[in-house]
Amino acid sequence: MDGREGREFMAGDDRESVKLSEAASYLLDECRMVLPGVQAIFGFQLIAGFNQRFSEDLPHALQCVHFVSLTLVALAAALVMTPAAYHRVTGVTHVSRRFLETSSRLLLASMVVLAIGLSLDYFVVGWLVFESPWVAAGSALMLATFSTLWFGFPLSRRRLDSGN
Repeated sequence: MDGREGREFMAGDDRESVKLSEAASYLLDECRMVLPGVQAIFGFQLIAGFNQRFSEDLPHALQCVHFVSLTLVALAAALVMTPAAYHRVTGVTHVSRRFLETSSRLLLASMVVLAIGLSLDYFVVGWLVFESPWVAAGSALMLATFSTLWFGFPLSRRRLDSGN
């Protein structure tokens, strides 16, 4: 054997297929890498609610927007942690394509929810600094940036790669 068992090399390309167990390991590692960032953001959001300026200078409507953002980031944390729980509950001795597809969707859903939550909180902080409705444009730009980097760019690369 030449060390390539379980891998299928594509002629004229630098891509290779990986075993389901390797793909599951990569996916769970990706979740582990994203989770600390989501948890840190969530922690900072929680602290903001106890800040004196939050209650004094932020209108009630924007406090509600912050709460929605907090809820979305908490949901993102739950979604990014679900693949590990799913793997534990359904059986750690085997990996299925269904597990990979479902877990990938959960991770991607967490990124959508996180992007919206971060953009909403960006709006709240921007409002505290500038007190201008133009902050909404910055928040929309932030959401567009997340969408482009996290979804548009990878999808365009996938289309380019599949066209080869």
